[in-house]
Amino acid sequence: MATVSAKRSKNVNEISSISNFFINGFFWIYTAICVLPLILVIMVSFSDEKLVLINGYKFWPEKFSTGAYDFLISDWVSIVRSYGVSIFVTVVGTLIALLTMALYAYPISRQDFKHRKIFSFIMFFTLLFNSGLVPFYLLYTQGFHLRDTIWVLMIPYFVQPFYVLILRTFFTNSVPPALMESAKIDGAGEWRIFLQIVLPLSLPVLATVGLFCTLLYWNDWFMSLLFINQDSLVSIQFKMYKALLDITFLSANSTAYSAILAQNPDFQLPTETVTMAMAVVGIGPIVFAYPFFQRFFVKGLTVGAVKG
Repeated sequence: MATVSAKRSKNVNEISSISNFFINGFFWIYTAICVLPLILVIMVSFSDEKLVLINGYKFWPEKFSTGAYDFLISDWVSIVRSYGVSIFVTVVGTLIALLTMALYAYPISRQDFKHRKIFSFIMFFTLLFNSGLVPFYLLYTQGFHLRDTIWVLMIPYFVQPFYVLILRTFFTNSVPPALMESAKIDGAGEWRIFLQIVLPLSLPVLATVGLFCTLLYWNDWFMSLLFINQDSLVSIQFKMYKALLDITFLSANSTAYSAILAQNPDFQLPTETVTMAMAVVGIGPIVFAYPFFQRFFVKGLTVGAVKG
C-alpha cells in the first residue's frame, strides 16, 4: 500500500508540474502580448519620422529622435498647466467620489433601513437609463452655471451607479451585522460605525473602485470638450486630443502647411511618431497609480463571488 501511495503521489506531482508549466507559459505569453504593444509605442515615439514612414514601426528605432516630444513640448507651459488640472481633478475627484458613493451604498446595504429598496431601485434605474446629452449639458451650464469651472470636470462622475452597487454588495456580504450591533450596544453612533468600522473593513473594494475612478478621471477628455472654453482649464487628455486635431488639419491643408514652411523652412510635421508620443505622455503618470491599489485589487474585484 505504501508503494502504491508513493507512486500515486509521484504521478500527481508530475501532472501538477506539467500543468503548472503550461499555465505559467500561457500567462508569460499573455503578458508579452500585453506588454509588447506598449514597448512598440514607446520605441516608435523615439524614432525618426521619415524612417517610420518609409520602413514602418520597429521595436528598435533605426534612428533615435525626440522630434515628436519636441513638437509636443514646444508649448510646455500649457502642457504643465493641463497636467496640473488633470492631477487635481483625478486626486480630488476620486476622493470625493469614493466618499459620496460609499455614503450612498452604506444605507442601502443595511437590512434595517426601511427605504433601502426604493433607493436601490433609483440607482439601478439610472444605470439603465439616462436623460440624454442635451438635458445633461443644460443642467450643468444653465442650471448649475458650472461652465468653465474646474468642478464641472469632477461633479458628473461623483456618483457612478455600477460602482455604488459594487460597494453595496461588499458592505452587505463582508461587513458582519453582529459587529455593528455590538458597536451600537457599546454606544457608537452611525457615523462612528461607518467611519471606524465599515470603511476600514472595506479597503479592498474602496481601492478597486478608487482605481476605476482614477482611470475614469485621468482618461476623460469629453467633459473638457463639452464645458471648457479656457485653455487654462483643459485636461491633459483633451490637450493631446487638440494637438492631434491640429496635426490632422495641417496634414490635410497644404496651404496652412506651406505658410508654416515659409516661416520655418526646417519645420517637419511629425504624424506617426507624435501620435505615439501623445499616448506615452497621456498614460505615463497613471501607470504609477496601479501599484498602490494592486494589493487590494483582486480581492475587491471578486467581491460577492464567494459568500463565507
